[in-house]
Amino acid sequence: MAEYGALVMPPSIPELSRKAAIVGVGETDYHDDYRAQRKPPPGYEPPTTEALASLAFERALADSGLKRGEIDGLTGSFTYGGPPPAELAALLGVKPRYNIANGNIMAGPLPVVCAAIAEGKADIVAMVYAVNSRSVGRVFGGATHLGGAEGYGTPPSYYYYHPWGWSSQAAHWAMIFAHYQMKYGLREEDLGAVAQQVRVHASRNPNAVMQTPFTIEEYMSSRYIVRPLHLLDICLVNDGAVCLIVRRADMARDMVKTPVDVAGWGEARIKHSKFDVMVRQQLRPQLEEAGGQAFAMAGLGQADIGHFEGYDAGSMHLINQIEGYGFAKPGEGVAFCQAGEMDLTGRLPTNTEGGNLSCSYMHGWSQVAETVRQLRHEAGSRQVAGVRNAMTSLAQTDQAHPLVFARGD
Repeated sequence: MAEYGALVMPPSIPELSRKAAIVGVGETDYHDDYRAQRKPPPGYEPPTTEALASLAFERALADSGLKRGEIDGLTGSFTYGGPPPAELAALLGVKPRYNIANGNIMAGPLPVVCAAIAEGKADIVAMVYAVNSRSVGRVFGGATHLGGAEGYGTPPSYYYYHPWGWSSQAAHWAMIFAHYQMKYGLREEDLGAVAQQVRVHASRNPNAVMQTPFTIEEYMSSRYIVRPLHLLDICLVNDGAVCLIVRRADMARDMVKTPVDVAGWGEARIKHSKFDVMVRQQLRPQLEEAGGQAFAMAGLGQADIGHFEGYDAGSMHLINQIEGYGFAKPGEGVAFCQAGEMDLTGRLPTNTEGGNLSCSYMHGWSQVAETVRQLRHEAGSRQVAGVRNAMTSLAQTDQAHPLVFARGD
């Protein structure tokens, strides 16, 4: 079992499946806030993490139809500092008996909360996440950036190999795609179909940061970030917040909106030979292991999944997950996308809100919110017809954390 700060990942066992359901979701105004920060009006002040968290919570509370006094659990996660648990509770006006701070990995806190609910520690938990990457001027990579080792307990050069120019995750995805190109005979422009498809989805989402579709020619003319990856292959940097309200499943059946059951989860990490597993194997052993855990816990398989949200910090990493979880054969993930299988009417509608590439970079949290809307059948023009089961995946460079969800009617 993996630890997330003070948290321990609960086991992927059927006894914990469908014991909790998401009954409320709230998000901030990604599109409007991003535009205001790019071209700030006179006197503009960017929103604080506290303000973002409060807005997402209020929207989730309204969405759930619950009363503030019914919230008896709270988790808070802030990437660049934020109020401690007691202060967050006071800010939101709730009095939880279960109140913790947790890490920002979506697949860690949600299973922990589901297990806590199953153990009777709380009945209704508000999970709040806020990030202000753009406001604080977060830089990913480059000569002045020391890498992503902050909080990992390791020297910067260990995680990103900064002395050799490997100063951000973009370098990981670039090397993975370069190897993938060589192994399977792909052209650089072939990968553009992935970012292009995700942008098409974002064009249907009024809250997506980037909504304008682009051609493959425009993709190829965008600047390189780390060759062979272009600007459009890499995730956004924006501010925002997400709140999920999770309730004991047997208490969620008579609510106004359809609950979304948390049916399964999994976790697997690279234990050695990171370069080999990450580049040559595309994290496939970890994706297969964690995916198998999640499917077995949920009592479902790949064929049952009608909607997928993958952690697309880079377009190539989305292909890693499509192939690693078994939705496409090794080497066929890009062709899977080119054939339209990730579109709304395809085999596996993927990142339908626009993902991290075009909607917002909320470290996987907003993708869970999109999954809830899809399973409720309230995603509007981007709705996947009749979907009943869905999967989200937070896969980093050395670990995989899938979640399986089911419509709870």
